[in-house]
Amino acid sequence: MEHTSAASTGQLHAVLVLAGSSGGIGAHVRSLAQGLSAHGLEVTVCGPAETDALYGFSETGARFHPVEITPTPGPRTDAAAVGELRRAFARATLVHAHGLRAALLSDLALRTARAGTPLVVTSHHANLATGMERRLLRLMERRVARAADLVLGVSSDLVARARTLGAADARLSPVAAPPLPLPAPADRREQVRAELLAEKDSEKDSEKDSEKGAKKGAGKGQQRDGERPIVLAVGRLIPQKNFHLLLDAASGWRGAGEPLVLVAGDGPELDALQARVRTERLPVRMLGHRTDIPDLLAAADLVVISSRWEARSLVAQEALRAGVPLVATMVGGLPELVGDAAVLVPPGDRAALSDTVSTLLADPGRRAELAAAGPPQAATWPDEAATVAQVLSIYDELTSAVAR
Repeated sequence: MEHTSAASTGQLHAVLVLAGSSGGIGAHVRSLAQGLSAHGLEVTVCGPAETDALYGFSETGARFHPVEITPTPGPRTDAAAVGELRRAFARATLVHAHGLRAALLSDLALRTARAGTPLVVTSHHANLATGMERRLLRLMERRVARAADLVLGVSSDLVARARTLGAADARLSPVAAPPLPLPAPADRREQVRAELLAEKDSEKDSEKDSEKGAKKGAGKGQQRDGERPIVLAVGRLIPQKNFHLLLDAASGWRGAGEPLVLVAGDGPELDALQARVRTERLPVRMLGHRTDIPDLLAAADLVVISSRWEARSLVAQEALRAGVPLVATMVGGLPELVGDAAVLVPPGDRAALSDTVSTLLADPGRRAELAAAGPPQAATWPDEAATVAQVLSIYDELTSAVAR
């Protein structure tokens, strides 16, 4: 006999809550909103208006309720956000908050809006703050862990942390990267490489006087025809991603075979990173926000993740799926994610990162091994459908318990 439930019959109204996000949280919430709506649930997404513009939650079958959840606490802004969340929760069967700020405000709103409504919290990030800020965030984390009916960690270390903080129930719930389009054909790869390398050479030449520029052009002819290695990094330009470490490593990539480092992303560290590139004359090009990541992956010889911490990095998933060799720091959930299909280096170790990249760029055979190992490793991960199915099961479990 087929099992039926509130989750599978559409009787459940799930409200998903997130703060401002331009990274993996937004992509994950969009995937959930679309998948849950497709299964017949009524879904409302609450978050800043800019997140709907960025991710198109309204196009997933879900209703979007704008709530301006700011990155940092503020008495007036938080009071307004809690008021909007109360209105959004009025008919909620279950609330699912993503991230610490969204979870804190959701808990406050539920205390007066719908007492007894289950609260699920997905923990996406580690606490990387220091000093007083770290202690304050830990207090907030503890409150959220104990208030939630269930904490989902996107990596095993986050699950362990939630249990340490007092969560009554904490489980692993990996975030799946949305599928990329089909790989670019070989001719498109060469076209993208040629465009990227030509643009960088033009930037270099424009910074020099005519005599030095002429020498540069004569000495880098092979780079212009697409033979220069390309190293790609993708992510939000924030301290967690530690792009300064990548720039430190790039300072050692000089002389023959010098790779071009492409950094795709924007964020608060953009100006500081650009200033370093100019001042230190690094072989790095800051691309800003890009929507053509599949093309960039196809053009790259190597992808690098220099982060201080990651859960299940979306770019790591995209690189392995696309068969692009990956070098990443040994942090958070990355080791369990990539297995033996990538090369891991100690976090914060400039020499290890620089030497590992140089060694791989000089060893096409090893790069080919890593490229071949990526797709089989990716096949072991849950896909978006499996992630949605797990969440549906959790919602059914919690709402059934309330009904009993």
